[in-house]
Amino acid sequence: MRICVVGVGGVGGYFGGRLAAAGNSVAFVARGKTLEALRHEGLQVESTLGNISLPEVEATDDSAEVGPVDAVVLGVKAWQVPEVAEILRPLIGEATAVLPLQNGVEASDQLVDALGQRHVLGGMCRIVSYAVAPGKIRHQGVEPFVAVGELDNRKSERVERLAAAFADAGVETKIAPDIVSSIWQKLLFIAPVSGLGAVTRVPAGEMRSSRETYRLLREAMEEVAAVARARGVSLDDDAVDKTMKFFDGLPDDVTSSMQRDIMDGRPSELEALNGVVVRYGGESGVATPVNLGVYAALAPLETRARSPSWRTQ
Repeated sequence: MRICVVGVGGVGGYFGGRLAAAGNSVAFVARGKTLEALRHEGLQVESTLGNISLPEVEATDDSAEVGPVDAVVLGVKAWQVPEVAEILRPLIGEATAVLPLQNGVEASDQLVDALGQRHVLGGMCRIVSYAVAPGKIRHQGVEPFVAVGELDNRKSERVERLAAAFADAGVETKIAPDIVSSIWQKLLFIAPVSGLGAVTRVPAGEMRSSRETYRLLREAMEEVAAVARARGVSLDDDAVDKTMKFFDGLPDDVTSSMQRDIMDGRPSELEALNGVVVRYGGESGVATPVNLGVYAALAPLETRARSPSWRTQ
């Protein structure tokens, strides 16, 4: 397949690297130091599942140089989706499918608004990975997983073809029978874990060791589940139990990308995670006191990170 990966951080770099190593024609759209590193040193992925070294990759900051592709894998942060949607247009051909792999639940709708319904898929991934340096990705934990599906859940050749490409690249892949449910299931995990991780500033193992924090984590998950169901999203009755069990199985030293961003003073996905739970809860008449408390505690740090005057200090 001809694939363009936009955003070459922990998600785009890992999955793009796997897809390229499997023989797909992959172009990377990046900027700044990441683009420079890709052009001069290629892409390196460190993983317990096997390292990848791609000394030469196709990389550009101009999507028009790539042209129409079979699929776009969008690996930018959730808050960057609206601003990068415009640069995707040169990549869109008659049959191009755009797969967003962002945290949160709004990326597909934002892309539909920008590009039209027929080009946008629903997507979700599970992985703990991050860029240790420009063009150098470290997979820290969690078996990499991708779920993909049409937003209306119909079967389609393009979904089957893209899912096969990920599977052939050694990534556990599923065509979701209800992709919106899968995306919300991810939010059920990532919003509470990211928010409480950012507030406590400790990794998963230390959150598990505190009875009070562990209880608060479950309550935050129950709020997300209540908001999802109020919005008509189908979740299993034991969705929270399953998610807590998944959290229990994380390596002790795991942290979330939002947590790391906030701790490092960078803009984060706070609005797309705990913020969206609070906002959608208000719209649906569902109380979300734990997520509201987390959001309120982190909002000043997010404001500081996005302040041009602060970032130049």
